[in-house]
Amino acid sequence: MAIRIYEAAPEGQARGGVIVIQEAFGVNEHIEDVTRRFAAAGYHAVSPALYHRQGDPTFEYGQFDKLLEVMAQLSDETILADLDAARERLHERGFSDPNIGAVGFCMGGRASFLLAVNRAIGASVGFYGGGIVTERAPQFPALIGRVGELKTPWLGLFGDDDGSIPVPDVERLREALAANAPVDTEIVRYAGAKHGFHCDRRPDYKEDAAKDGWDRTLRWFDAHIKPL
Repeated sequence: MAIRIYEAAPEGQARGGVIVIQEAFGVNEHIEDVTRRFAAAGYHAVSPALYHRQGDPTFEYGQFDKLLEVMAQLSDETILADLDAARERLHERGFSDPNIGAVGFCMGGRASFLLAVNRAIGASVGFYGGGIVTERAPQFPALIGRVGELKTPWLGLFGDDDGSIPVPDVERLREALAANAPVDTEIVRYAGAKHGFHCDRRPDYKEDAAKDGWDRTLRWFDAHIKPL
C-alpha cells in the first residue's frame, strides 16, 4: 500500500528538507498547516501519513476510542519504514540526509527521537514526545536506554503541566543526554504549558511557548542542517 505524503515546497531555492511527523490524531489540517509553515520558512517539507496501512484516518482532538485502536497497529518498525519513505521523497527532491531535519509532535515527538537514534540526518526536534523515558505500550518501548546510540542532534521541548509526561521524566532524560549522548542535544521546559501547547487547534495551545518552540526549532535547524 502506497503511503500518502503531504508535501509543501517553498518559493525559490529551499534551505533544506524537513519531515513533519504527525500527532496521534493523524496527518490532519493542523499537521498540513505546520508543513506549509516550514515551506514558508524556506524548507521543502513532507509529512508521511503513519496510518496509511489503516486507511489513513484522522481524528478529532479529544477523540481517543478509535484512535487507540489504530495506534495499537503501529510499531517502531513501521514508523521507521514510513519515515524512510519520507526521507526517500526528499532524496528524490535533491536533498541528502545532512540537508534534512525532522520535527514531531505528541506521538511524533517520540518518533523524532526514534529517528535520531536510528538514522543520521541533519537535525531532529520533538515537541512533547511521551514514551521516551517510560514505556507506554509494548510495541513502543522506552528509548532512554538508547541515548548513547543517537546519530542525529536532537532538541526536546516539553511543558511542565503536561499530565502525560512528568517533569521528573523530562529531567531524567536531560541527565541521560548530558551523560551519554554522542551528538548535540538540548532539553527545554515551559512553565504552565500542557500537552499539545504548540497546536493552535487544541484547548491547551499556549502562544508564548508555541512561538518560542517554533523559533528554537528553526534555530536548531539553522545550526545543524547542512545547507545545499
